[in-house]
Amino acid sequence: MSKIKVIKTKQDYQEALKLVEELMSHDPDPESEEGEQLSLLSTLIQDYEVRAFPKTLPNPIDAIKFRMEQANLKPADLVPYIGSRSRVSEILSGKRQLTIDMIRTLSEGLGIPARVLIKQPEPGEESEYQNWDDHLVAEMKARGYFGGASLKKFDRIELLKTFFSSINSPALIVGMLRKSNYRSSPLTDKHALSAWAGRVLQKAKKIKVSKKYKHGTIDLAFMQELAKLSPKDNGPILAQEYLKKNGIILVIEPHFSKTYLDGATILINKDNPVIGLTLRHDRPDNFWFTLMHEVAHIALHYGQDISLFYDEFEDIKGLDIGSKEKEADNLASEALVLSSKWEISPAKLIPSSIAASSLAKELGVHIAIIAGKIRYEGGKWAYLNNIIGKEKVQKYFPKEKWGKK
Repeated sequence: MSKIKVIKTKQDYQEALKLVEELMSHDPDPESEEGEQLSLLSTLIQDYEVRAFPKTLPNPIDAIKFRMEQANLKPADLVPYIGSRSRVSEILSGKRQLTIDMIRTLSEGLGIPARVLIKQPEPGEESEYQNWDDHLVAEMKARGYFGGASLKKFDRIELLKTFFSSINSPALIVGMLRKSNYRSSPLTDKHALSAWAGRVLQKAKKIKVSKKYKHGTIDLAFMQELAKLSPKDNGPILAQEYLKKNGIILVIEPHFSKTYLDGATILINKDNPVIGLTLRHDRPDNFWFTLMHEVAHIALHYGQDISLFYDEFEDIKGLDIGSKEKEADNLASEALVLSSKWEISPAKLIPSSIAASSLAKELGVHIAIIAGKIRYEGGKWAYLNNIIGKEKVQKYFPKEKWGKK
């Protein structure tokens, strides 16, 4: 890029970044010609980034605080990069903007990309978190959502902004909530849901997946093969591996207080869709139906205008769940128990363990799946407790903090 111009292509963008680095190396006076060029170029770069990949860059101050958390740095450790202690405090509180010299030293010293540091804070960004409940933030801290950051050193808004910036955008999930599809109780706390989903995305980012998801991979046959893993001793783990081989990430994150969540499908990463399960009901029938329901969302609704589905399967009787949820319910049910087999099976009429066992063997699925179908279809919730409660699922994921209800 021989001259400053509107950035239209990726090549223009890369050349602009190089020119920014070159100008920054000269440490120009803001009032000089080079300083004005740097200011203009920064504006052009931000404009292109908003158009090319919106909502991917964190707020500069959030990026600094996140880097501090990663490197276990204190505000005093930023003095060599920013100046005096009072100047550090002003920068971290948002009272003073970063200078060209600060951006250069922070980029070189802490490894924060210059294109992040030159981004201007978005107006009203903090307002997203003003009405978050203190008890909710405390639970996030207790569950390790903020890493080593302390509520004594940082206020709750700082912690929330840092948490969400770690998944590439300070308000990614909060914003997604406005366009989400809910199958949930009116009593559910939407902030708690967004915190939980943010944690799921944090975990998903740490999972290496060698294959991209190809839309169309999931059909009834695919889901039936997945269901046939259910009778195996480590079926939930095998399911997780099976999905990963097909570019889908399955994350387990215990449910949050003031929520009744069973699972969610997050489709913001088109290469690798994410499924999150809470296992709040520690039973095989609930695990497999919830998993199948979320897989069905990927099969049916990938590439559409909704990127987030929250699903609860109990305590919401009479709630109008919408067409998309009904579609996912139907596909999940068919994958687990073929309707053609169900209609002619004694299990449809007789809530017995013998009938459940016979159909389970015929379909090659876990007997608890059939027991759950019998209980749900016939409203016979008092039956087959010996099957439903016999096995647990949480035991397959011992690293999770179970018991945080």
